[in-house]
Formats: sequence, structure tokens, C-alpha cells
Amino acid sequence: MSETPAEESKMPLLDHLTELRTRLLWCVGSFVVLFFICIPLAPTFYVFLMDPLYELMKDKPGARMIFTGLPEQFLTEIKIAFFASLAVSTPVLLLQIWKFVAPGLYRHEKNAFTPFLVATPVLFTMGAALVYYFIIPMAWRFFLSFEMPSGPDTMAIQLEPKVNEYLSLVLLLMFAFGIGFELPVFLILLARVGIVTADSLAQKRRYAVVGVFVFAAVLTPPDVISQIGLAVPLILLYEISILGARMIEKKRREADAAADGTCLPHVPTARRCSSDDTPNNHLVLWRALVDQEATMMDRVGAEERAKAERALRERAEYEERQRNTITYGREDYTDPDLSN
Repeated sequence: MSETPAEESKMPLLDHLTELRTRLLWCVGSFVVLFFICIPLAPTFYVFLMDPLYELMKDKPGARMIFTGLPEQFLTEIKIAFFASLAVSTPVLLLQIWKFVAPGLYRHEKNAFTPFLVATPVLFTMGAALVYYFIIPMAWRFFLSFEMPSGPDTMAIQLEPKVNEYLSLVLLLMFAFGIGFELPVFLILLARVGIVTADSLAQKRRYAVVGVFVFAAVLTPPDVISQIGLAVPLILLYEISILGARMIEKKRREADAAADGTCLPHVPTARRCSSDDTPNNHLVLWRALVDQEATMMDRVGAEERAKAERALRERAEYEERQRNTITYGREDYTDPDLSN
């Protein structure tokens, strides 16, 4: 019996549009509700984002942050509420997308895409956490090192960060690291659908390293710390993507072999065709595999011998027909009875 989608009957176009409208209403409604909930919490969120800078500047007398436009602080809090509500509503958004797409997928397709659906927000959160707890403190310490005290003939150069610019920089870093950490999801998904292979990813490793540093240079501030802090994890994630692609290819080969009724002897710990195999009978299985391979080699040899014998027989028949050719005058005449 062939595998069928969850909904066996085809939905008309109007029903698809109605379902799409329902899912969009859920996404927009959840975002709007969370946005209004986050507006009064925006100052708390900003204090949280400002904490790395506060830890470095709390001992300096007169340390402060400024805003130079009348609506700047208000618009900054609105921006914080917007991004906070977007981050909190992302699981709802992904869930609604899944509910819209899942009825048209086969069971094996659902099982294939579910891990990617879960890994996407998890990896994005890991990237944002890495930049907030490790990269930002080091980068802020580097930038603060350019302050200069006042001297007899010079004025002091001190940092007075603007509220809006600080928020934009922090969000840029968190967004860059979060998107960068989605690299394994993207590459492993391409490997699953067969667009790339583990060998091709390994062969293009040098180009990937260059591309990673270019990506880090574009999306991060012009300092070495944040660029290296983003590039090094991305290179490690690229290597993890290669390992993941190899695992997917291994499982695909095993599934193809199981569908053909054959076994894969490529690794000792490979899954066999039967789910009842245990470590106690692996030796028996390996002996059976050796015998099977020897039988296949004998079969190949027999086929080659048969081909050679058939070629010799055809050659002998051709020479026999040539001998049965009778030359009459200047024209060649072949007796049909003899040629047959």
C-alpha cells in the first residue's frame, strides 16, 4: 500500500485560502497581543540589554546614556517591544506554518522536517545567547579602551552612548549571530533533499571559510573581536554540518539497501536488514556477507564467461556463413539454403 498524506481527499483552492487566512490571523493576532503586552515591559528589556555596558561603566563617575531627539526614547521602547513580541511569537508562527503545510506531507516527510522545525529557534537562541554573554562584553571592553583622560593641553574623550544607537548595535549583533547559527539547519536540509553532499561540502571547505569571514565582516561592527567571535563558531558549525550530512547519507544508503533486501557491510556497527540482529550473531552475519559477496563474484565471473562464449559462437557462425558464400562470375552469390 502506498503512503498517503494525512488528508486523503484533495482540498479545493477556496478551502486552502480559508485555511491560510486562519493561520495568518493566528500569527498576526498573537503578535499584536504580545506587542501590547511587551510595551510596558520595554524599559525592563532595555535594562537587560544595557547590563553588559553597565557592568563596565558602573564605577565611572557621571556615566550615563543620552538621547538627542525628543521622540528617540519613545521610539526605542517601541522598537524593543516590537522585537521582543516577534521573538516570543516565533514559536506560534512556526506552529501555524507547520499546521498549514503538514496535512499535505507524507509521514516520512513530516519525520524529516520536524527536527529542523525544532532546531531553528533553538539554534537562533544559542547564537543570541553567545553574543550577549561572551562577545558583547569583550567588544564593549575593546571600544571603551579608546577613551582618553584629560591632560594639560587636551580634553577628555569619554563615551556617552546614544540610546537608539546602542540598541541598534546590540540587535544587529544578536541578529547576526542568530542567523549565523542557522547554518547547520540550512546545509543539512540541503543534504537531505540531495542538493549538496558531504564530500562536496568538504571539498569546498576553503571557500566556506572565506565566505564565513566575509559574512562576519559585513554583519558585525568593524572590530576584530566580534568578527572572529562570529567566524569561529560558524566554521565549527560548518564542520558539524558535514558530519550531519554524512549521517544522512549513511541512513539513506541503509534505507535503500533495506528496500532492496540487501545488507550494507561498510561498517561493523551498521544496522542490518533485520531488526532482530544482536551483537551475539554479528559474526554469523559477517560470514553470511562474505559468502554472499563470493557468490556475487562467481555470478559475475559466470556472466563474463557466458558473454565470451557467446561472442566466440557468433564469430564461428559468421565465418561459417562466409565459407558458404559462392562466387559466381564477378558477382557474389550466397545460397539462401546454406546461409540459413
